[in-house]
Amino acid sequence: MDKEKTFSAINSKFEELKKALEGDNVQEMRELALELHAMVHPAEISGRAEKTVADFVLDYMMQGHQNELVPRETWDTDLHYAGSKIVPICWQFWHIYRIEDLVSNILMANGQQIFNEEWQQRIGSSITDTGNALEPDELIAWAQNINVEELRKYIIAVGKNTRNILAGLTLEQIRSMVPEEWVMRILEEGGVTTDFRSVWLLVFWGRLTVGGMILTPMTSHHMMHLPTSVEHIMNATD
Repeated sequence: MDKEKTFSAINSKFEELKKALEGDNVQEMRELALELHAMVHPAEISGRAEKTVADFVLDYMMQGHQNELVPRETWDTDLHYAGSKIVPICWQFWHIYRIEDLVSNILMANGQQIFNEEWQQRIGSSITDTGNALEPDELIAWAQNINVEELRKYIIAVGKNTRNILAGLTLEQIRSMVPEEWVMRILEEGGVTTDFRSVWLLVFWGRLTVGGMILTPMTSHHMMHLPTSVEHIMNATD
């Protein structure tokens, strides 16, 4: 993977989408959102021919590297609220896609999240939340039980579902804030915990328009986490 070229293309598309969301052309918003979504998700989700940054990390994880430790993220913004600054690679995908599932289905669509007891058992996760508050020893213990093949299937299911939601958004929805009761459903359904390092996410998401959610949990959030794993893989395979 040409890291610089890949990241530059993603950043450029993000700026296009950000600008489009300031206008009134809802078709352009949808198209750019889907393009950017495809660039930061596994190619299987969108049917994209070219492998993505997500494929680069996912393929490595699936080769038996799920427990390798990497820096949690590239931005310092959230680290004040993090249980650990170092995480297993499989946590990166769990965290990214639990958030995408929660935000796309509950906040953007007022529907049901994909994750349920069956998915929890299949993946082998001891938690239902995004994992923000886990301490280093808890992260290591959690990762050892994860079935990465089932986690991969969850990733694909979440990503495909999100694309359906993005494709159907109206201009009114994109510009709207979500009701507080939708936000609180995430706590009620175990998507976050009452630990301050977890529950602060509700405050953050509750301040966003749906358009802001497209920019953050759906797209740029992936690029908060994946680049640290890319650097790790490149160093490990040199």
